[in-house]
Amino acid sequence: MNPYLEILARGVGAFVGVLVITRAVGKSQVGQLTVADFINAIVLGSIAAAMVTDLKENVGYYIFGLLLFGLLTVLAEYTALKYRPARKLLEGEPTIVIHNGKILEENMKKLLYNMDDLMMQLRLKNAFNIGDVEYAIAEPNGDLSVLLKSHKQPLTPGDMQIPTKYQGVPSELIVDGVVIQQNLKQNNLTEDWLFGELEKQGVKSLQDVMYASLDSDGNLYVDKRQDTMDHVTDITDQLPGKMPQ
Repeated sequence: MNPYLEILARGVGAFVGVLVITRAVGKSQVGQLTVADFINAIVLGSIAAAMVTDLKENVGYYIFGLLLFGLLTVLAEYTALKYRPARKLLEGEPTIVIHNGKILEENMKKLLYNMDDLMMQLRLKNAFNIGDVEYAIAEPNGDLSVLLKSHKQPLTPGDMQIPTKYQGVPSELIVDGVVIQQNLKQNNLTEDWLFGELEKQGVKSLQDVMYASLDSDGNLYVDKRQDTMDHVTDITDQLPGKMPQ
């Protein structure tokens, strides 16, 4: 076989294999990457890369390796799901690093967590003063959960006993010029209604719409492909027509 065709075939096979394994593991591996997940991801990626480029070895070896690590990953996830001790062993446990505004240095040492790491994570949570923090907990996936002291937390309508209306997730009705029929049906709407609302906003063709959604109050948001804006803010330091030095 032509080497390029063989690389193409191996590449498609490796991509599909890794995709299937990732889907089988579930969203947790992508959204909440633990140390074990990270290692598995590196190994799977290495096997897939070798499978594509190493034409001297039998491709069956790499397929077997992908299937083996995929099976072990799924087995580990299932075991962690069923047995709490196994979950703690595989995924780790959360660790408190700040308690009542005080840094727990011993816990920081166990995690090999330095002050620069801690301050960066706190700033990402909009906590700039350690004295304002009631709890800071290092999660197994490396994220930092922060609970501010009660008098430093933002005021909410619930705190002031102000009633609020239900605010659900907007329903996408048009994405890139294509009507999402399922969402129309779920909202008991028709295409005639949608086209009528688009005409009210000066839209004559679906192809002119980049995105349209319906919020819980029944308001239709429409973004056109060609937006008419008098001024667009530029946050860079470049002057119009000049290249950075």
